[in-house]
Amino acid sequence: MSADEPGEDFGDNFQAVFITKQKPAPPPAPPEMRISLTCYPPLGQLSKLPPGPVTVHTVLDVHPGRAQEPWEVCLWHSVDGKQWSDLSLTPSSSDTYPSCLQAEDSSIYRMYLRGEVYAETSIYFTLKLRHGTDLEWKWVRDETGMDNGIVILDRTSSSEFSRVLEDYIPDLNTKLETRTLLSQSPRTQLWSLEISVPGESNDTASRTDIELGTPWGSYLRWFALVRLWQPWIAPRQGKTKFELDKDAVMCSFQSSEGKHLVVLGLSGLNNVMTMLRSGDSGNLILKVRNDGTASEASNVLVAVGDEFENALASVMYQARIMVMRSRQAIVPEMEAEMTTLNEEFKPEWIEMWYDGLGYCTWNALGQRLTAQKIYDALDTLSSNGINITSLIIDDNWQSIDYKGDGQFQYGWLDFEAEPDAFPDGLQGTVGKIRSKHPQIRHLAVWHALLGYWGGVSPGGKLGKTYKTIEVMREEDRRREMPLGGSMNIVAKQDVHRFYDDFYRFLRRSGVDGVKTDAQFMTDMWTSSEIRRDHIKTYIDAWTLSTLRYFGSRAISCMSQTPSILFYSQLASNRPAFLCRNSDDFFPEIPSSHTWHVWTNAHNALLTQHLNILPDWDMFQTVHDYSGFHAAARCVSGGPIYVTDVPGEHNMDLLKQMTGVTTRGKTVIFRPSVLGKSIDTYVEYKDDILLKVGSYHGRSGTGTPILAIFNISSRHLTELIPLSRFPGVVPDTEYVVRAHNTGLTTKPIQASSAESLITLSLDVRGYEIFTAWPLSSFTGEKGDHIWVGNLGLVGKMASGATIVYSAMKVSNKRVFIEARFKALGTAGFYISRLPKLSLKDDFIATMMGQVIPPKTVSVSKADKHVLEVDAETAWREMGLKPGWSNELELKVYFNFP
Repeated sequence: MSADEPGEDFGDNFQAVFITKQKPAPPPAPPEMRISLTCYPPLGQLSKLPPGPVTVHTVLDVHPGRAQEPWEVCLWHSVDGKQWSDLSLTPSSSDTYPSCLQAEDSSIYRMYLRGEVYAETSIYFTLKLRHGTDLEWKWVRDETGMDNGIVILDRTSSSEFSRVLEDYIPDLNTKLETRTLLSQSPRTQLWSLEISVPGESNDTASRTDIELGTPWGSYLRWFALVRLWQPWIAPRQGKTKFELDKDAVMCSFQSSEGKHLVVLGLSGLNNVMTMLRSGDSGNLILKVRNDGTASEASNVLVAVGDEFENALASVMYQARIMVMRSRQAIVPEMEAEMTTLNEEFKPEWIEMWYDGLGYCTWNALGQRLTAQKIYDALDTLSSNGINITSLIIDDNWQSIDYKGDGQFQYGWLDFEAEPDAFPDGLQGTVGKIRSKHPQIRHLAVWHALLGYWGGVSPGGKLGKTYKTIEVMREEDRRREMPLGGSMNIVAKQDVHRFYDDFYRFLRRSGVDGVKTDAQFMTDMWTSSEIRRDHIKTYIDAWTLSTLRYFGSRAISCMSQTPSILFYSQLASNRPAFLCRNSDDFFPEIPSSHTWHVWTNAHNALLTQHLNILPDWDMFQTVHDYSGFHAAARCVSGGPIYVTDVPGEHNMDLLKQMTGVTTRGKTVIFRPSVLGKSIDTYVEYKDDILLKVGSYHGRSGTGTPILAIFNISSRHLTELIPLSRFPGVVPDTEYVVRAHNTGLTTKPIQASSAESLITLSLDVRGYEIFTAWPLSSFTGEKGDHIWVGNLGLVGKMASGATIVYSAMKVSNKRVFIEARFKALGTAGFYISRLPKLSLKDDFIATMMGQVIPPKTVSVSKADKHVLEVDAETAWREMGLKPGWSNELELKVYFNFP
């Protein structure tokens, strides 16, 4: 099955998704026959390296019984476009071995080999191996399917980009009006493209295909974010032939020199939706829909840059400018009120909404929801010691008419909860929950943007209170689900009043947040006039009412339709709200889980530029992929909420994700930089580890984070350099620590050729590496020491546990002052720790009091790591919190 073919239908509901399936796993070989060969720079990718000799590092794993065979590894390569030749790789010296932060595996024998290649501009290469001089070579491509690796010697730092777009799209359509713009992103050039398209006819949108051209003339790799179906976007990648199975929001093309050309189709500025599609020859086509009554402009932005992130930022920054100008021209009064509400907004109002542990009823309690089920679930959570801070009452609490063919036809009757399932009413139910579970700070309820899946029931109280109209929905041709047909919605004249009344009712009932789902339904209306008059009206009414009543405590869901994506989610004059970043978590479908994490990591490349906080969806802590999902959520930079079946909880996993503050509140640890894929062009079907990069803290002094996931159907080993960690400063010393094992590297620099880390992961395997910056001190005798704060050890996002950290030397002592977000065990890397005495050389205090000596120890995983069990010390010392929630810890140790 190719990358673009539909895969499995996920869903017992409308929430089906077609994914790219992995190639079938090969039948397992006998242990003694298993061979693994990997290298850095990696195969199957393009790597940019600084000028100079390129050292190729390889790792060969074989069965221990075959360790004495005469193994040979050869680099088959072409330098600067010249003839291909062999280079025999030689064993590395032990002092140059890459670091390995995993337990020794007795089932393999590992060999490290290396070789140097000299080039001016580029190196194309692959590997072959054999285990005897009289045997035939085996090519890595034949064994793993891995393509050639490419190294570009990056000499472009001083080059300038042409202002002529035809230099990058040689066959650019001359009918497109092209303007050169000033880019706000470094090392990029930006253009806008515009063309007028005809208006709708007889209430049917005009649809136009316009050829744009072929980026670079030809390209090495491409990446796109397509409309998986109406509510969601998802990644697609490929090589030299650009082939899309669905319309794309944005596309990027990598040239053979490693540069990037990013194309963004804009929607929401007017009545035009502009999407991107591949042509028969691999060129780029604009697919334009105009709902306007007259001709309007289709808008496209194009940027070229040395780095993909910079080129994407260039088009997104410009898109925001254009969207804000458009909004201010269309709805100036509403924009003024939103700006005023934004200025009055205080971030602490939503602190626990973003940073507390949430619980959602959807997968946990099923679709036949009742108040009693919620009461019982919350009691079970409490009895298990799980103190959630926010609760989402999902679908099926509302009063609906149950008319039509399934829930997608059901209409909403009344604001009040379904009387049989919620006999106390919504206010009574919420009151009981808050009374018995005071630790729940925020309680949100689910509803569809149009009320319910089938809109508003015309015969119900709501249908009689507000003006409604009947609209037609297009059939979902991809699946046999009853999404088409008619539905009744509140008409545009009453939409703002409807939302104001509804959210006022929710506030009176004790609800202080919403999850607003099915927003894509607005794009399924068949009428151009209905779309033209109602899409922006609904989005504006919802956004404004959310700010008025909930202060941005909202989750926007199924809202990745182009008109909403740009018109609503790019706006910068309001606080950021949570926005679902991909299709759902499907606990019962094994093949969905790696795809879910993959999709979120790549969608985040775009959504990081929106004024939202990407939400990677709920998950369950007792599940075959529970740790896999938990690690992804912890590095995402978004919220964490679970949907555990009552009584089925992995307490150890929950502790890795959360902590308890000095005031007893349960918090998550959210990196300050959103997590996203660092390998834009790698395909889902490639046997390459997914790497999600994040960062916490200030630029240059913060903590780089790299989470790594095996989404393949086989065991994988890779070499990962420190330079791939986001935000690493080349000449700063770091130690890298692995979450699962607690092992650390020696102090290393990204600029060093010896900063590689070997990682092996089984199917479903994951690891989180955190790079900790070190402080360097020199004693009076010339002794040198490296010291680093490792955050709260045992937490997946340990870098995000640190609020403040400072170190200095005074009076022959090193002084460490640290503040943490919650209680836990603090770790400190001290290079000379093996030579120091805990009894004679150390003292640690909290709130000015010396902590019990038994709470200070040397890590069992690494003799250079000091661990301070601040949680136990806090409890035994009977300390009380001061003016803040933070834990303050001071450590002193002798350093003559």
